[in-house]
Amino acid sequence: MDKAPLLVLRTGCCFTDSQRGPSANQHRDRIIHHSREAVAKQITATYNVVNGNMRTYVWKECYAHKLMMVMILLLVLLCPTVCQAHSINCSIYDDPLPIPHAFYQPGELVIGEIVSQVFFLYNNLSFTEPPTQILIDEPVSVPKNYQHILALAFAVKEINENPNILSNASLGFHILNSYYTAKMTYKAALSLHSTQQRFVPNFKCHNQNKLITIIGGCISEISANVAIISAIHKTPQLTYGSFSALQNDKMLYPFLYQMVPNEAHQHIGVIRLFQHFKWTWVGLLAVDDDKGDRFLQTMVPILSPNGNCYAFIIRVPKWNYVDEMIDLLIQQQKNYEILMERKCNVMYVYGEPPSFQILRMLLFLAPFLALPPLVKVWVVTSHWDFASHSVQKVWDIQAFHGTISFTVHSNQPLGFRTFTDTIQPSWAKGDGFIQDFWEQAFSCSLMMSKQQEKDGKKTCTGEENLESLSGVLFEMNMTGHSYNVYNAVYAMAHALNAIYKSHVKRKRLEERDRLAFQRVQPWQVHHFLRWITFNNSAGDTVRFDDNGELVTGFDVTNWVTFPNGSLVRVKVGRLQPQAPSGKELTLNDEQIVWHKSFNQVLPVSVCNDNCYPGYSKKKKEGEKFCCYDCAPCPEGMISHQKDADACVNCPEEQCPNKEQTKCIPKDVNYLSYKEDLGIILTILAISFCLITSLVLGIFMKYKDTPIVKANNRTLTYILLISLLLCFLCSLLFIGHPGKLICLLRQTAFGIIFSVALSSVLAKTITVVLAFMATKPGSGMRRWVGKRMADSIVLSSSLIQVGICTLWLSTSPPFPDMDMYSLDREIIVECNDGSVFMFYCVLGYMGSLAIVSFVVAFLARKLPDSFNEAKFITFSMLVFCIVWLSFVPTYLSTKGKYMVAVEVFSILSSSAGLLGCIFFPKCYIILLRPELNNRDQLIIRRK
Repeated sequence: MDKAPLLVLRTGCCFTDSQRGPSANQHRDRIIHHSREAVAKQITATYNVVNGNMRTYVWKECYAHKLMMVMILLLVLLCPTVCQAHSINCSIYDDPLPIPHAFYQPGELVIGEIVSQVFFLYNNLSFTEPPTQILIDEPVSVPKNYQHILALAFAVKEINENPNILSNASLGFHILNSYYTAKMTYKAALSLHSTQQRFVPNFKCHNQNKLITIIGGCISEISANVAIISAIHKTPQLTYGSFSALQNDKMLYPFLYQMVPNEAHQHIGVIRLFQHFKWTWVGLLAVDDDKGDRFLQTMVPILSPNGNCYAFIIRVPKWNYVDEMIDLLIQQQKNYEILMERKCNVMYVYGEPPSFQILRMLLFLAPFLALPPLVKVWVVTSHWDFASHSVQKVWDIQAFHGTISFTVHSNQPLGFRTFTDTIQPSWAKGDGFIQDFWEQAFSCSLMMSKQQEKDGKKTCTGEENLESLSGVLFEMNMTGHSYNVYNAVYAMAHALNAIYKSHVKRKRLEERDRLAFQRVQPWQVHHFLRWITFNNSAGDTVRFDDNGELVTGFDVTNWVTFPNGSLVRVKVGRLQPQAPSGKELTLNDEQIVWHKSFNQVLPVSVCNDNCYPGYSKKKKEGEKFCCYDCAPCPEGMISHQKDADACVNCPEEQCPNKEQTKCIPKDVNYLSYKEDLGIILTILAISFCLITSLVLGIFMKYKDTPIVKANNRTLTYILLISLLLCFLCSLLFIGHPGKLICLLRQTAFGIIFSVALSSVLAKTITVVLAFMATKPGSGMRRWVGKRMADSIVLSSSLIQVGICTLWLSTSPPFPDMDMYSLDREIIVECNDGSVFMFYCVLGYMGSLAIVSFVVAFLARKLPDSFNEAKFITFSMLVFCIVWLSFVPTYLSTKGKYMVAVEVFSILSSSAGLLGCIFFPKCYIILLRPELNNRDQLIIRRK
């Protein structure tokens, strides 16, 4: 026997040399002997052989037995039989009840694996009657999980045939079944650490397996149970299934490596999936255990910050016993009604295969329970692989058509498909899984009993084709979990190869290399495994991070089912946890197939109908933020997307369209020559110009007639020319404002109009002075003449010129764009610069008009046949009315209409002067020439 380390305990389980004596040795041997007998008796008592078939065993559910087993297990683990540097004989006992489902291939270094390919159906435990036997006396196979075994065998075969890796050592494997129970998982883990066909954990004997690592399990509970045992023995463990985030404690499991990334990454991926498809109202289904609690504690808080809400939370029971099935289905009917909520079309399900079977059974039995079909989008995590038990292979899975899952990244190693094609019942000696797998997958029997012959069960030929099996039973392509097993074997092989290379560097002799491998302890592999990096045959890089997690991502898989039970997985995207935040998920939407009831239209899962563009969300009192009303955007604001949180303002140069769904450029607003109003005003201005020119021509033609001479021809010409310029000046207000135009508009209008009004004032004063000068002895005669009139026109005009010059030198007008006065238009205008100066110009013109009106009014009854005072009075009255009405109208309008008001005021006031003063004279000159003579003038004076 080899020497093995021994712990020195206070209980007296182990003795030093000074303590070693006949009585001490006898006492120690008695403890060992009785402990072993207790272990053997306990294991024997907790198994039951059914129908004499040694392949089927049951671990009875007895808590007293469990407690005793734990105590004995601790005694066995903590009290080894030999002290360091001392040895005793190992009394080897055969394992009285070995695990029947096992697969062993010898090798100098052995890789252990714990799979979950077979389980039993039990009734519930009751303390009112003796524990019952299993409900079905045959194991129930999960055919798809048999690929986990094949993946390990294929990887070991490749490595043993590869001269470039572990050329001086051969790999073997020892695969045991967990039966989905904790007690059998512990038994399997301890058996892997024991001698082949022996159950003596923590004993080191000459023919013991050289276990170098353990691969397993496929669900987190099994992985955690194995991790407890592997941590005690310091054996590296590589899990190929999920492992709870909170369980991943390196202090508790320092030798644990995960071939699946942390499940927290999947939750982030699901959030990105919801955001991508704008699914804001989702249902959460979580297994009813501590892992489901941790899932909800993690998932629920991250929904709201990312714009999602849960419509409901349903706890899916963890199915352990068959006789609970009916009660569970009755309880789940109420949950089924919740699942039928019309608005929630997306279900995020968290749970491992046992809980998946409850959900699947409920959906399968729904038609028999008069429940309507459930049409939803199922979003599931990597725990689910849509594996059917052998008893479920005829069950319809159409309810899961179009499911989206985050599956473990997988690829296809070269040669694996060819390897699976060679699998037959006799393909390998010692495969304890193949019989149940083959018989239940193909519904036949390899070893016919008389009872089976009576039942008419067909015989397996052994030539059945695995490719003919439906996807829920077996897949020819390597699945994600199998790919993890494959990579785990290669990771261990590369770590061992690194150990070999380190020995070569130390210049060990070649003949001692094999001996060096035999002396490698499992804990020594840990150092090399942590830093291993390699590319596998499929081209993927395999390495671990600081937490012992495989650095990889998830495949986004779309599950397509068919009525015949076949299933196809389609990769439609990738989740890369290492990508920048917000870019972890990439999807190809066009490849996704939805449930047939959605007619290949993207499913909608929202609390209420979307708020369309032009509306924004309005919170409903007492409801989650995902449930809201839709309120139209306020005037001047838009929302250009569905479910906008708030309406927004457009840029200042844009405005909302009629539907308030987008911003459009504002119309440019100015008085243009191309629009109707601009055309009308232009025609009026030109027409009045022509009329004024005609009047000026008439007066010039008849300049020598009495009526023209009597009214001061020079002032008449100045007035007509200024009126002509006033009409032309109005054209400066029409068209796009420019810098020069803005400088000339108001100043030219003010100066020209002041000249016109000054001429009218000079005419009026001249008439008054002429009448006063005719009186005997009047001293006004010296004021009558051209000099007086010219002085009035020049002085009055120069005052306005001074005002305009001051205006232009201080705050001149300039082109401007008013974005805010009109909601939908940009007003292109001439900014007056100084409003005060503008009103000073208008005020001065008004004062000239008022003075002219007052003087003309007083002189209207003077005895003069050609007296213009009455006409000037009326013209000034029109002028004042026009400009008094101009001010409030001008202030109350905006944009081009403000300019139009000013142009209209200019034209109307100028036309008033032209018509009131000159039309009567033109009438006499053209139509009543007999009145236009000196004799008539003398008669009228008399």
